[in-house]
Amino acid sequence: MRVVVEADGGARGNPGPAGYGAVVRDAASGQVLAERAAAIGVATNNVAEYRGLIAGLEAAAELGATLVEVRMDSKLVVEQMSGRWQIKHQGLRPLAAQAAALVRKFDQVTYGWIPRERNRAADALANAAMDAAAAGGAVIEHDAAVATAVAVTEPKQDWAPRTAPATRLILVRHGETPLTAQKRYSGRGDVPLSERGELQAAATARRVAGLGPDRVICSPLKRCKATARAIAKAAGGVPVEVEPELIECDFGAWEGLTFGEVRDQYAAELSAWLASTSVAPPGGESFQKVAKRVRGVVGRLQTQYEGSTLAVVSHVSPIKLILRDALAASDAFLHRLLLDPAGVSIVDTWPDGGVSVRVVNDTAHLADL
Repeated sequence: MRVVVEADGGARGNPGPAGYGAVVRDAASGQVLAERAAAIGVATNNVAEYRGLIAGLEAAAELGATLVEVRMDSKLVVEQMSGRWQIKHQGLRPLAAQAAALVRKFDQVTYGWIPRERNRAADALANAAMDAAAAGGAVIEHDAAVATAVAVTEPKQDWAPRTAPATRLILVRHGETPLTAQKRYSGRGDVPLSERGELQAAATARRVAGLGPDRVICSPLKRCKATARAIAKAAGGVPVEVEPELIECDFGAWEGLTFGEVRDQYAAELSAWLASTSVAPPGGESFQKVAKRVRGVVGRLQTQYEGSTLAVVSHVSPIKLILRDALAASDAFLHRLLLDPAGVSIVDTWPDGGVSVRVVNDTAHLADL
C-alpha cells in the first residue's frame, strides 16, 4: 500500500501558539485517507513541523501503509530526516528520533520538499490548529475516516477499460530441484536445478519470451537465477536484476524435511504455523514477514518500471503472497493454491490501483517434457 503524507506546522510567533496538520493520501488516486491536526500550545515552527510529520506517519502506520512518500514545505525537516543536515537543536532531536522510530515500521519512506502552495491541505489544517491554540490552547483532533480508509485503497473494482499501459508481472516459479522432486521444504538452501528442472526452465523461457518481457527480476538463489538467465536469453538478452527480497521463506528447522517428517517431529509447531501467517517455523520466518518484504518489492517495481512487462522469478511463498494480495483473498488461499515448478502466473496493475489477474499456474508449456 503506497501513500503520500503531506505535513505542515507553524506558530503565531516563534515561539507562539502552535499547531500542526497532516494529510494522508492514496498514492495512485490522491484520495484523502486520513487527516490529523492538533493545537500544541506554545512552541516553535520547527517543533510544530516535526509534530506534523509524526502525526502523518502515525496515521499512515494505522492504515497499514508499507511505502510512504513524505511531502513538506519545511526544508529543515526534509533535509534532516533525509540525513543530509545535522540536527543541531537539542529540542528537535527527540522529535526526530520519534519520527525515525516510526519510519522503521514501513518498507520505505522517502522525503521531498514542495512549495507551500502545493501543501495547502496540510497548511490549512495547521492554521486551524494554530487558531485554536491562540484562542486558548485547547487541543483539537481531526481524523478523517481512518476506519474506512482500507476499503478505499483496495484494488480498484470496476470493468472500465483503461487507456494507460499496465505494469505486467509475469510470476515464474523456478524449475524443479532435487528437493522439489522429493517434496521437501526448500527455503534458503541454495540447491541447483535438477536435469528436469533445466528442461523446464528452457521451456518456460520460450513461453515467457513470447510475452515480451522488458527485464527479468529474480531471487538470489541458484535455482531462480538459472531460470532467469534462460528467460533473459530467450527474450533476446534483456537485463537480469537480482532482488534479495524475492528469496524464499526461511523454513528454519524444517529445511530439507518432508511434510510428514515435520508433522511427526513438530506437530504442535506445524499446527500453529498452518493456523496463522504470523507464526514462523522454529528458527525460521513467518509468512507475514515474507509478505511485508515482497510487498515492498512489488511496490518498487510498479513505481520504477511503470508500464513495463517484468518477468519475476521467485519461489512458492513469495508468488503465493503476491497472488493472494492481487486477488484480495484470505490467508486460506495460501494453503489451497498449488504452484508447480516452472509454472507461470500473470498480474497486471495500473496507476489508479486497478488489478487484473490474467493467469494462475499455467504449465501448458511443460506438457511435452
